[in-house]
Amino acid sequence: MAKELKDLTKRSENYSQWYNDLIVKADLAEQSSVRGCMVIKPYGYAIWEKMQRAMDDMFKAEGVQNAYFPLLIPKSFLSREAEHVEGFAKECAVVTHYRLKTNETHDGVIVDPEARLEEELIIRPTSETMIWNTFKNWIHSYRDLPLLCNQWCNVMRWEMRTRPFLRTSEFLWQEGHCAFATREEAEKNAQTMLKVYADFAENWMAVPVLQGVKSETERFAGALDTYTIEAMMQDGKALQSGTSHFLGQNFAKAFEVSFLNKENVQDTPWATSWGVSTRLIGALIMTHSDDNGLVLPPKLAPIQVVIIPLGKGDQIAAISEKLQPVIEELKKKGISVKFDDADNKRPGFKFADSELKGVPVRLVMGARDLENGTIEVMRRDTLEKESVPFEGIADRVETLLDEIQKNIFEKARKYRDEHVYACENYEEFKEKVKDGGFFLCHWDGTAETEAKIKEETQATIRCVPFAYEQTPGTDMVSGKPAKYRVIIARAY
Repeated sequence: MAKELKDLTKRSENYSQWYNDLIVKADLAEQSSVRGCMVIKPYGYAIWEKMQRAMDDMFKAEGVQNAYFPLLIPKSFLSREAEHVEGFAKECAVVTHYRLKTNETHDGVIVDPEARLEEELIIRPTSETMIWNTFKNWIHSYRDLPLLCNQWCNVMRWEMRTRPFLRTSEFLWQEGHCAFATREEAEKNAQTMLKVYADFAENWMAVPVLQGVKSETERFAGALDTYTIEAMMQDGKALQSGTSHFLGQNFAKAFEVSFLNKENVQDTPWATSWGVSTRLIGALIMTHSDDNGLVLPPKLAPIQVVIIPLGKGDQIAAISEKLQPVIEELKKKGISVKFDDADNKRPGFKFADSELKGVPVRLVMGARDLENGTIEVMRRDTLEKESVPFEGIADRVETLLDEIQKNIFEKARKYRDEHVYACENYEEFKEKVKDGGFFLCHWDGTAETEAKIKEETQATIRCVPFAYEQTPGTDMVSGKPAKYRVIIARAY
């Protein structure tokens, strides 16, 4: 077995270290020389590109157009919306000067004290303020609405404790920002985009999610409602995997955006924003992968099929000639293929490497296979191998990729469903939550109860889930009548 696999911590021994090891060993990312920031390597970025392409098409199907807005935001913009600035103030990176100069007494350069900006600029933690300041120039009449924009970009949130993909100071994401003439349209859009995220998570990432609405304490700073998709990782912890916000008229009023409505009266537009980030790669890793490495859903795998010829000299040449039409046929089907005939790597290394990187299907052909008209097929999700007829192998692979996509989703859904617990006893909850899982509990709707749960168990109210009926009951903490049934869990 390859050294890389031997060095991979087992999930059962240390889940957190297994995750960190896997990111490095599978060539997804590495730490950079800037604290809290990572380098996303080509293999990791290829996964993100596939995610981008799929989601971008889904957004555009909803009428959304892409744009780009500045990285730097005047400090005064963040002061316009009180809740928003309070929510992000502690995470902001601030640009104060615009010039460096050489230092005569020391090597290198220093910040020129004479080049201080009149107004500091914030590296965007999110773009509501910049975009609504821009929308003021774009929205004048009801005919300009709805306005549906999205941008793919990076953001900066100064994090003290970081973990690759899940929480880094700089990360990549998309942020949608929309304006509507009516409240009803805005609320519908916020929920529609949540469904788009859920569709992507389940049908592309093969990650089952619970859709719901956040508590007031957990909602986005400046939002009236925050909708969320929550996924369960293999250690039973929750991962917020996408959010969509109904912002009301707060940002429109803060930036004095108005329009002439159909009654020829000045009116204020209603807003939404919605986003997902590269933490989805973290969700992929922690939902599906195993002690052999990554397990990637075929729809998002950079390499969907690896083909490895076995033999020497003339054998390799004959096998390669036999395999070329299959490679071309797979590519015509839109399937990405790597033909690994490198002669400086042993077969065992190639096998381990493809497993480590989560390639969904591996095809191996040796001299005996060539003679018998067979080929060995291995599926990464189950590690099952079988020898099958070479004839029709491209069609078989296409079908197998679909099977793998469905199988890893069903496996993750089964795990999630087996770890959702109805719970009405707080002492029992405090013990069980240590081992992970989603707890369906009655909640009295108060911030005091929410804060007590968080302080005593490190668990938080993830959402009021749409999938479960709201039944009457009693809050297990306060003993008061419940307003909601909520999902409570420890989370990343």
